[in-house]
Amino acid sequence: QVHLVESGGGLVQAGGSLTLSCVASGSIRSINAMSWYRQAPGKQRELVAAITSVRIPNYADSVKGRFTISRDNVKNTVYLQMNSLIPEDTAVYYCGANIWVVGGFRADYWGQGTQVTVSS
Repeated sequence: QVHLVESGGGLVQAGGSLTLSCVASGSIRSINAMSWYRQAPGKQRELVAAITSVRIPNYADSVKGRFTISRDNVKNTVYLQMNSLIPEDTAVYYCGANIWVVGGFRADYWGQGTQVTVSS
């Protein structure tokens, strides 16, 4: 079994910063891409940023220049450094990962989400 657990969300004023973390644990052989998605009330879930196993990042246009995704392959952890936060960044942030599991299959796994609220 595999689990992803996010942390680091909270309430921050506009212009502030937060860093989200997501740790993958369980019967993991290796992790391919890791990603952060978010879902605001009444909106669809959207990709925020993703990073490949060799640390090539990809960002949504709305966060380019403000957010940085990184990963620690030893710790099976992905981070999202969020700077210059704006109220429109308010959402539940979800971590996702494509994981090769012990036993020989690959699947997508998701965390439970962490709330980020940016006040104006």
